[in-house]
Amino acid sequence: MSVNGTEKRQTWSSRLTYVLTVAGATVGFGATWRFPYLVGENGGGAYVMLFCIAMIVIGIPMILVENVIGRRMHKNAIDAFSGTANGKKIHPAWKILGYMGLLGAFGILAYYMVLGGWVLTYIGSIISGTLDLSAPVSPETTSSFFTTYIHNSPLTILAYTALFVLANYVILAKGIMDGIERSVKFLMPLLFIFLLVMIVRNVTLPGAAQGIEFYLVPDFSKITKELFVFVLGQVFFALSLGFGVLITLSSYLDKKENLVKTASITAVMNTLIALAAGFMIFPSLFTFNVPPNSGPTLVFQSLPIVFSHMWQGSIFAVIFFSLLIIAALTTSLTIYEVLITAVQEKTRLGRKVSIALVLGGIFLLGNIPSVLGDNEWQNVTIIGRSIFDAFDYISGNILFILTALGCAVFVGFVLKDEAKQELNAGEKFTAIWFNYVKYVIPVLILVIFVYSL
Repeated sequence: MSVNGTEKRQTWSSRLTYVLTVAGATVGFGATWRFPYLVGENGGGAYVMLFCIAMIVIGIPMILVENVIGRRMHKNAIDAFSGTANGKKIHPAWKILGYMGLLGAFGILAYYMVLGGWVLTYIGSIISGTLDLSAPVSPETTSSFFTTYIHNSPLTILAYTALFVLANYVILAKGIMDGIERSVKFLMPLLFIFLLVMIVRNVTLPGAAQGIEFYLVPDFSKITKELFVFVLGQVFFALSLGFGVLITLSSYLDKKENLVKTASITAVMNTLIALAAGFMIFPSLFTFNVPPNSGPTLVFQSLPIVFSHMWQGSIFAVIFFSLLIIAALTTSLTIYEVLITAVQEKTRLGRKVSIALVLGGIFLLGNIPSVLGDNEWQNVTIIGRSIFDAFDYISGNILFILTALGCAVFVGFVLKDEAKQELNAGEKFTAIWFNYVKYVIPVLILVIFVYSL
């Protein structure tokens, strides 16, 4: 990054760096864990086709909404909703959207870091031989491993989760430029290499064609209004919409940057990575007759069975789970940064103190309860869900969607002409985008919200 002397704020050193960082922020478990199991549960190619359509219908327009809000003030996700618009002072109540985004970011990190702990547990167990994939294993074996070493080993999971949090701390403590930007430049190419290795291995398996057909050829009988709504919800999750990530990252964008280009590249890259994740999973599932519709346990219980049938399966399993942890790290760094930037700018505390408060607070109030919710606190429920699932549901199905709705309304009815000027993408395109965001997007988001409850 370079220092923007006018705004007294750093800006990304290049568009590529920004796009890679946003890609890292959005690829995470949304693309590598959540997207594949949703495809498997919802008819394969039909879900994939609707996902690509939804990325255009709601993804790119909403990226631009958050880009406009973030770059406009060059401030944190709370103060982005301040200042003046069209000659009038913006009411302080709009900052509630910023606080909702921060609360959602806390919620996702509360369980997200624990998922990282799960992945590290798998890597450690495969390397040590605790989970032996050198010979074919049964569904009962992987299910037993998951119960024993994930659900019923809170101290082990907490230790691995703490290790994952520590890795985030080391990078974040170096700052935006020396920490996040430099790490993303290394981690994203490494992720792409691992992804390519896994895809080549899987599409060359005997029987892979059947899995590719399931993945790419849509069964139109599977397409329903409900499925389209679910896909729209996944786009929000996949693009990290509604919890301040894109607002925070775009607050470091130079005013000269073309927002439409960066938004389009972001959406295309996210879609391609999500699609690539399917190619490294479904061909192998069909090759070894493993059901693709096993839901959230697909990655943790079904895929180890697949790896156990492969030549050098243990090595490919370690590569795969390493890919997951890299994707998780590039995402968690940026979500943490949303909260760190807000704490640092609102309290004037030093960066390292702000980092310690954010990471330590989430570990104590979010990560530990999420881990214990599977065992010691399994009788504790929130809105009828375990602590882990409650963090996921409240942040993903309520806070993110309502915050995104508020952002669209804020752009359409508060910023108005100022939003158009910030986008600066040509009169015709800007007018179409603005009216679409003002009148259509809120309706789509409300439909998603109603169906997700």
